[in-house]
Amino acid sequence: MSDLAIRRATTSDVPAIVALLADDPLGAQRESPDDLAPYLSAFERVVADPHQHLVVAVREGKVVGTLHLTVIPGLSRRGATRSLIEAVRVHADARGTGLGTVLVEWAIEESRRQNCALVQLTSDVSRTDAHRFYERLGFTASHLGFKLAL
Repeated sequence: MSDLAIRRATTSDVPAIVALLADDPLGAQRESPDDLAPYLSAFERVVADPHQHLVVAVREGKVVGTLHLTVIPGLSRRGATRSLIEAVRVHADARGTGLGTVLVEWAIEESRRQNCALVQLTSDVSRTDAHRFYERLGFTASHLGFKLAL
């Protein structure tokens, strides 16, 4: 992985990030890569917030992965700060190469650097391969998550 760089995403990365988000059965149903306007607007909000860390993994000038890390200050757990990993995606050509592990390990290390006491994530119940992946990295399926579409 020495030819891999993980860096903060830039506006020019948005099309590649959206393509990664759309490149699976769930993402294909909820993403619209043909209309980047809402993504570009959201990107501006993300980069304006210092608690948001949207990164891309780049190899040979091509975005091959992405991850969004949010640092959340809080009162529970004696005022602990936690982080939330979301939108982990690896390009189809790079799946199975260890890139997902590198991305999540980057997020864990960044969380430590940000003095987080806990790293958390959710994964759709249908993503059983992802569940095994996160468990291999030491995550525990300790909670049941709920969502409410607005």
